[in-house]
Amino acid sequence: MEIFLNYLFAFLVGGILCVIAQILIDKTKLTPARILVAYVCAGVFLTAIGLYEPLVKLASTGATVPLTGFGYAIANGVREAVDQKGIIGALTGGLTATSGGITLALILGFIASLIVSGKPKR
Repeated sequence: MEIFLNYLFAFLVGGILCVIAQILIDKTKLTPARILVAYVCAGVFLTAIGLYEPLVKLASTGATVPLTGFGYAIANGVREAVDQKGIIGALTGGLTATSGGITLALILGFIASLIVSGKPKR
């Protein structure tokens, strides 16, 4: 029964985050790029004030996979690097913590560009 609740909370939290983004796309003039940046910044901000960690404990991947989870990973990486290396960790911690995801996105984007040829907008 516990695994069912874990899946349910992951689905609900991830789904709510996606629904909020879709509402922002549909009802505002915000571009998807601005919403992406807002979600990452929200993840960093909520982690900094201590509100995102309980959400991660409740929903696990439902909270860490969306873009707010990327902000959460950046904030935690900076926090850990500052604890270990001092102020220089503020510059290196976020990239170190998210380097795997960034690298994968670059590689998959490159592979997609080789497979699909884009057409210029007219």
